[in-house]
Amino acid sequence: MQTEAFERSLRAMQRRTPFRSFTVELVSGDRIQVDHPEALILRGGEAVFVSSDGVPTLFDHESVSQQIGTSDAAASA
Repeated sequence: MQTEAFERSLRAMQRRTPFRSFTVELVSGDRIQVDHPEALILRGGEAVFVSSDGVPTLFDHESVSQQIGTSDAAASA
């Protein structure tokens, strides 16, 4: 994924109002569930996600295979 597209799409999901959690799937198959907008920091094609228990996960634009947003139907259920 290109750096600009990586940051643009993550920021769009991060700034949704109201915020809805979303998933970042890495090429390794690992998934990161972003459950709070302030739990994600982006800069220069790099990202840091800090889980609710304080564990950081680092990833970059080259390690992301897809970003999965929670659908409106699932969010309201």
